[in-house]
Amino acid sequence: MRLDIRHTTRYRYASAVTDSVNEVRLTPRTDDRQACYQHRLVIEPNVSLLSYEDYFGNRVHAFTANDPHKELVITAHSIVVTRDRNVEAAAERVAGESWGRLRSPEFIDRYAEYLLPSAYASFHPEIARYAEGIGGDKDGVFTFIRQAAGRIFGDFEYKPQSTGVGTTAEELIGIGSGVCQDFAHLMLAVCRLKGVPARYVSGYHFVGDLQGRNADFEQASHAWVEAYIPGAGWAGIDPTNDNLVDWRYVKLGHGRDYGDIVPVKGIYRGTPEQQLQVTVDVRLAETG
Repeated sequence: MRLDIRHTTRYRYASAVTDSVNEVRLTPRTDDRQACYQHRLVIEPNVSLLSYEDYFGNRVHAFTANDPHKELVITAHSIVVTRDRNVEAAAERVAGESWGRLRSPEFIDRYAEYLLPSAYASFHPEIARYAEGIGGDKDGVFTFIRQAAGRIFGDFEYKPQSTGVGTTAEELIGIGSGVCQDFAHLMLAVCRLKGVPARYVSGYHFVGDLQGRNADFEQASHAWVEAYIPGAGWAGIDPTNDNLVDWRYVKLGHGRDYGDIVPVKGIYRGTPEQQLQVTVDVRLAETG
């Protein structure tokens, strides 16, 4: 499916600021599930952009706005073509030996960075107890992944503004509600505790037609998890919606947790008083 995405980040400052240094990760990746056919990044005030790939292969644009300014606007426009993957069929072919593959020393060494705890997805005792309650060792890795996502989806309430950008997976357990970032971090920790490599994914989720609205339904950014499933490779799973990732999802990038893949981050010199406004519009792209 062809999707049109517009993502605008607007900072307004109480007084003029200078020396604003920023990193932007808003370029959709091209992989076996999606292809980014068009991407344009516009910065106001006008600046020079430096582009490079980070350690995880994500496209990064960096810039500095030295001159005094009271507003910074970052607008990304992308056209991405996505498709579905039949993950279940591929995973089922090796389901009986899938756990054995994950536990081989060679596999663990290769995927170590996605098996270790991280700042947002730790191996806190509360998380360890939660993971033990999911089970799944008697079935294949794919079945465990589906059970884990379903359990998180059922146990926690999706509640905007109930958590903050710094909330960790163990804090989610205590609070009982959160947003997609929190659900993804708990899923990461659960997978890693079971020996399943898992990475955090930032991107977009088109849901306009699912809610009976027209194609220009405004949708916020989204986060989910990619877990490594023997036979299928890296497969996307969304614990916020208890879904396997399909054509409705557009991936920006991945990392060990949110800290590796913040869409926009930076520092500046000047007043601490600022207002942030983020708008994301995902729609079906016009064809023909």
